[in-house]
This record gives sequence, structure tokens and C-alpha cells, in this order.
Amino acid sequence: MLTVPVRQLGESERRAVERLLDHDPFAGAQVAERIAARGLSWWRAEGRILGYGARRNLESLCWLGGNLTPVLASDAAVAAFADLLAGEERLCSSIVGRADAVLGLWDRLSDTWGPARDVRPNQPLLVTDTLPQVPADPEVRQVRSGEVDRLFPAAVAMYTEEVGVSPLAEDGGRSYRRRVNDLVRTGRAYARIVDGKVVFKAELAVVTKRTAQIQGVWVAPEWRGRGIATAAMAAVVRDALLRVAPTVSLYVNDFNLPARRVYERCGFQPIGTLATVLF
Repeated sequence: MLTVPVRQLGESERRAVERLLDHDPFAGAQVAERIAARGLSWWRAEGRILGYGARRNLESLCWLGGNLTPVLASDAAVAAFADLLAGEERLCSSIVGRADAVLGLWDRLSDTWGPARDVRPNQPLLVTDTLPQVPADPEVRQVRSGEVDRLFPAAVAMYTEEVGVSPLAEDGGRSYRRRVNDLVRTGRAYARIVDGKVVFKAELAVVTKRTAQIQGVWVAPEWRGRGIATAAMAAVVRDALLRVAPTVSLYVNDFNLPARRVYERCGFQPIGTLATVLF
């Protein structure tokens, strides 16, 4: 029997939550950004944050919203989170976080939440805090507000290729377009545009006081193999370090060897392994 129950955390425990997130600033970046922006009140945060540990000794967290993200989840915490969640309907579209916790959760939840559309068990988590030594592409820049219509088709193509389903499927793409608009409006979207067409794109999908996390890296198919990605990524990393955060982080599928070589050339170093379960 579990002796330490899982509980839903509220705003009164925000300081303890933030202290815990500071111990894993890269794998927990998305949760940290959400809490910094909206706090812990479920009606504002559009999700719940569950805690494991004594009230005065919070040990682990689990964010439950559009995705499920365990943070610093020990084996005991994974078992406790899974015990609670197995009795609930699955509403999240993915489980993502440190590989040991994600795969532990999935092992316990698969019978009730399965099947998964895809399980990616080995996604190296990479970080850099130094400017790239390779030259940056001067044509890579922040996307302007009037260029969303140019960026959106590239964003849809990237999402469909990476996730395996189209972001247009659920609501005609309205939610995804709002997300792309927000990234452009806040200066987080980068692209190289040639003859009116996006040939490279990337976003700072998550920004905290500790890191800017790059996602959505994409090169147009007809431009692949020309060697543009390294210089383009160097431009994004350089701007993010100088303008946004003290580190830049990302995670990548282990089988994507071309991307891993690009990130290595740009100075990224591995600091752990994430996993993702997609529904």
C-alpha cells in the first residue's frame, strides 16, 4: 500500500514547486514556463499539477494537461502517480519527460490508457550555454507579424512529419494557428525565407529564466542535403543566448542522426534522455 498519497497542488505551494523545478530546469522546462505564466490554480493553468511527498517535503511533480509530464519522479512517485491516473480517463495527447519516469508510467498505464500511436524511448536531451563556433546564417531571422501566412504551411508540414498526424485534423488548425501566431508575436519564431517560401524554421517553444528550448526545427524537403541546417541553427542559438536565456536546450529522436550531427556542431552537449508516448 502506498504510504505517501498523491495530491493536487495549489498556489499556496508554488514556492516549493518552483524550488523543485529548479533542480531539473531542462526536462521540466515546459512545466516551469506554464507555472511562471499562470500559477498553480487549475482554472488558470489549464491543467493540474500533482505532487508526491510529505507536505513539507515535496519530492516529485506531475503535470497533467494537454500532455502528461513527470518531473523528478522517483520509482515510488511513478507508482503513486500511475495508481491515481489509471482510474481516470486519458485526456492528454502525450506523455513526455525523463525516460525512466515516462516509460515507468507507460508500463503501468498502458493497459488502461493504451494503445499508444508511437513510443519514442530514447530522445537525447541536449544543452549549450556557449555561442556556436560555426558561422551563423545571416538570412535566418525572427519571423515578422505579416509573415504568419508564409510560416504556417511550413509549421504544419513540420508537425505532420514529426508527430505523424496533421495539426489541422482536430479543429481545422485553428488552435495550431493561434500557437504559431503567439510564437511570432512574442519573437520566438525564426525562419529563412527564399522567394517568399520558408526553407528553414525553428521556434523557442519554451522559455524560462533558465533556458530557451528549441522545437519545430525543419528544413524544406527540396533544401535538404545542401548543408544549410548547421548555419541556420547556429543563428537561432546565437540569438537565443544573446537575447533570451542563459542556456539553449532541445531534445531529439535518437535515430535522427543528421539532426544530431547539426546540434553537435552547434555546441550542444547531452545531459540526459527523454521519452515520449504519443496517442
